Amino acid sequence: MANYPPTPSLPITAWAEDDRPREKLLAQGRQALSDAELIAILIGSGSRDESAVSLSQRILDSVGKNLNDLGKRSIAELMKFKGIGEAKAITIAAALELGRRRTAADLPDRPEIRGSKDAHQILAPLLIDLPHEESWVLFLSKKNKVIGKTRLSVGGTDATIMDAKIVFRKALEGMAAAIIVAHNHPSGTLRPSQADIDLTKKMKAVGEAIGLPLVDHIIIADGGYYSFLDEGLI
Repeated sequence: MANYPPTPSLPITAWAEDDRPREKLLAQGRQALSDAELIAILIGSGSRDESAVSLSQRILDSVGKNLNDLGKRSIAELMKFKGIGEAKAITIAAALELGRRRTAADLPDRPEIRGSKDAHQILAPLLIDLPHEESWVLFLSKKNKVIGKTRLSVGGTDATIMDAKIVFRKALEGMAAAIIVAHNHPSGTLRPSQADIDLTKKMKAVGEAIGLPLVDHIIIADGGYYSFLDEGLI
């Protein structure tokens, strides 16, 4: 007899044991599970008309199966799905936030910055999923090792404030020899605005005047990043 996949409306408890996400994880390892099956484990159950896996797949389909986009969804947005209450929505959001923090925590202590790619690797986990703009600064040693990082500001969906005086004050307090600043564009565009260009020129001039150079200004979005250094604007 052919083995047909379980009907989506059936509860997970009615599935063959090998098709149940928790049992599958125990038997085959977490890498064997699809994204939908992992989310199904988080939410535990679906609704009367839909299994947890089917519900999880529908949630993923709503963001084009993009976990980064799912990480941007608010609790209220997740609760719009039938079968997802506040507790399940919070569980999904917490798991995705842990994944984001793990990416940042995996970096070695005091990594060396050899180019914009290295800076992006450190900054992207801090900025990539945010629905609003934030600005950050990396403090570098004389050997271009990261000796600290801090958030400078939190803004709206299309702007944030990066005050040059605050940036360099924090850099001096952190005993930095050079800095890299960054902010995100939730809209997804990687091109700098005129305000971004003007600010970068100002910060470059201030850094040169006090002997604390601005190494790069990086704009981060889902599609990648834009480096002022790589583009010859610093």
